[in-house]
Amino acid sequence: MLDLKFIRKNLDVVRESVARRRAKVDVDAFTGLDERRRALIAEAEVLKAERNTVSKDIGKRKKAGEDAADLVSRMGEVGDRIKSLDEELRQVDAEVRDWLESVPNIPHESVVDGNDDADNPEVFRWGAKPEFDFTPKEHYELGANLDGLDFERGAKLAGSRFVVYRGWAARLERALASFMLDVQTLEHGYKEIMPPVIVNTETMTATGQLPKFAEDLFKLEGTDYYLIPTAEVPVTNLHREETIAEDELPLKYTAWTPCFRSEAGSYGKDTKGLIRMHQFQKVEMVRFEKPEDSFAALEEMREHAENILKKLGLHYRVVTLCTGDLGFSATKTYDLEVWLPGQDKFREISSCSNCMDFQARRGGIRFKRKGAKKAELVHTLNGSGLAVGRTLVAVLENYQQADGSIVIPEVLRPYMGGLEVLKSE
Repeated sequence: MLDLKFIRKNLDVVRESVARRRAKVDVDAFTGLDERRRALIAEAEVLKAERNTVSKDIGKRKKAGEDAADLVSRMGEVGDRIKSLDEELRQVDAEVRDWLESVPNIPHESVVDGNDDADNPEVFRWGAKPEFDFTPKEHYELGANLDGLDFERGAKLAGSRFVVYRGWAARLERALASFMLDVQTLEHGYKEIMPPVIVNTETMTATGQLPKFAEDLFKLEGTDYYLIPTAEVPVTNLHREETIAEDELPLKYTAWTPCFRSEAGSYGKDTKGLIRMHQFQKVEMVRFEKPEDSFAALEEMREHAENILKKLGLHYRVVTLCTGDLGFSATKTYDLEVWLPGQDKFREISSCSNCMDFQARRGGIRFKRKGAKKAELVHTLNGSGLAVGRTLVAVLENYQQADGSIVIPEVLRPYMGGLEVLKSE
């Protein structure tokens, strides 16, 4: 959420930001709401001042034995009007809050203008495309042939965009997650968290999923509970309405959780395979930083995500998201895209974002510098380290052999009990 005082002083900046993002926000509506709010407050203050003055006059008349009926009548009218103004002010405040919650974060000055992912500039590329002397298959065919990915039973149990992992595939998914957690905790200093995967409305609102993206979420019927779309949601909310001591920063967390997304608006996209599932697993990184450190932390977080891909020997590239593709809460985002030979294209496998104080303001997450009188909002960052299912996809497609077997990357073999090759028995 943007700062209300900042918006009042910089409405043109907000208007430009909304336009650059191609967002559907009526910026001028704020002016009308804010003017109405100020008018209500001003009238109420005048009436409350009158009430205070006249109340004293009533007391004086009664003390002197004089009739005060006219003043009492007037105060009845004033009281009713103040009550009406207070109620109207509550309604306007709610409308202002709703409007504020609909406004996306302002893009960082380094973010380029663009309409969608086609306009995202590439900033880095690592490794080389694997070469095959055969036509590489897509992961869902490889997984089915090796009896590891069962989409038919997934559909029977839950519906489309679900899968059952069997045998080696279940173990490989677990191995990838364990490997990622070990790298992030042991090498990069993140503290592992195992949060709830069901959260309430307040938690979803603080990180920006609600109210704007309600249709993308799974809500538990008849409750105030939602299934999380990413561990960013509960982990960022660990410190909601808290003030962190300066010497505790930075805070670096990582969590491996299932994630649930309705994939609203993705009808017809990636209907085969693991790329776009309703339920998937992800290892997430979340950081709380002092404002002056957050952009350096973004670069470091990106490196930590890239490190996983490098250790797995997977060809990838890094792009920065343009204004039209930037997430609602982010001011700047890097996407890591891994090469998938079966699809003959790069596909996103991680997003690393700096939200600055946008989420912290919504969630009341502050820190206090030594000797300072007032607390400040922290900057929050989040990044996939990595999406586990998509990493499994990348391993299958990049390490496939002509006979349909899959060579297991060396770094994963200790997690697979020393197994080197997945093959038909």
